[in-house]
Amino acid sequence: MNERILVGLMSGTSLDGISAAVARFRTADDGLRSVELLSFVSRPYSSVQRARLADVMVGTNPAETTRLDFALGGWLADAAVQAIADSGVPRSDISAIASHGHTVWHEPPYATWQFGQPAVIAERTGIAVISDFRVRDVAAGGQGAPLVPIADALLFCAPTHWRALQNIGGIGNITIVPPGPRPELSAVRAFDTGPGVCVIDAVVRALVPGMLFDTDGALALAGTPLDDIVNDLLDLPFFHAEPPKSTGRELFTPDFVDAFIARCLHARPDCSVPDIVATATAFTAHSIALAFARFTPEPVAEIVLSGGGARNPALVAAIERALATVPAAPGFLTRRVVPFDDLFFDGEAKEAVAFALLGALHLDGVPGNVPSATGARGARVLGSFTPA
Repeated sequence: MNERILVGLMSGTSLDGISAAVARFRTADDGLRSVELLSFVSRPYSSVQRARLADVMVGTNPAETTRLDFALGGWLADAAVQAIADSGVPRSDISAIASHGHTVWHEPPYATWQFGQPAVIAERTGIAVISDFRVRDVAAGGQGAPLVPIADALLFCAPTHWRALQNIGGIGNITIVPPGPRPELSAVRAFDTGPGVCVIDAVVRALVPGMLFDTDGALALAGTPLDDIVNDLLDLPFFHAEPPKSTGRELFTPDFVDAFIARCLHARPDCSVPDIVATATAFTAHSIALAFARFTPEPVAEIVLSGGGARNPALVAAIERALATVPAAPGFLTRRVVPFDDLFFDGEAKEAVAFALLGALHLDGVPGNVPSATGARGARVLGSFTPA
């Protein structure tokens, strides 16, 4: 039995904050892997930090970009230190910190850029850092996303049935996993489904000063979605593209959000704030259902929801309604929708744990991408190593 303890760090496209997880990975003699979550912390961004990150993603000067790269390294280090302290694990027992950092720009096949200076993290913590996970997959002709499928396959598969794991962060992404306990990676598929909460959150921030997101889905539950606008948006080229595919804030920009709000007000002059938020919520829900209708022929019996969007009752209910309109595979009358938390651990920690796993795979010299998910030319060891 091989055992490693790593810290996983994630700053997502939703701009809500940094997730840090300390996880113990065990690899049995037969190669089967398991995970134990030892601690998880979420450190929200301040309004100033959030504004700086939002600005850098739409273009700023080189001085601010470079400074923010180093500043974010410090913020990530602080989150790692807190998570380690909460876990009670001595720093000397931590094999490495695996940091996804924050995506500044993602445009496969040309480039991808995640920053948050790993050298700063290593200096602040005294622990080796593994970073830049997406770069090698893009260099090998892949989308560089999604990368969580390796964790979905190795750690979160179902023993007897096909399972779909739908993450709803800033961007939505899905992994379709065949039955375990050792699913064949070549049968695993994954792709981005479209917006997660990035459009919903941006609409709320634009229309309700001081409000960062739709708390408990209250605004969406009070509104009526404009179905024609949802249907028009689902005709965008991204939703017609065959997987593997990925997207991000390069598509769902501030201009996209401004145009979205304007279209709602033009379509219905008396359109209320709850109506616009409900429309954004329906857009995410139907984009997920559309991914099943168009691109998921597998006999998926269970859909597991994780990420911040899984805590939004209005969004979860909208997803369930939208999925109910999509015929299930022969032999399956319904698809069960279940929270990740009910099966494993806090779903908010899932992506940080997944990148901790990618760090462990890097140390073991094991490929971390799933070529059937990213479209890369082959399996690759992911990440760059910065020593302690």
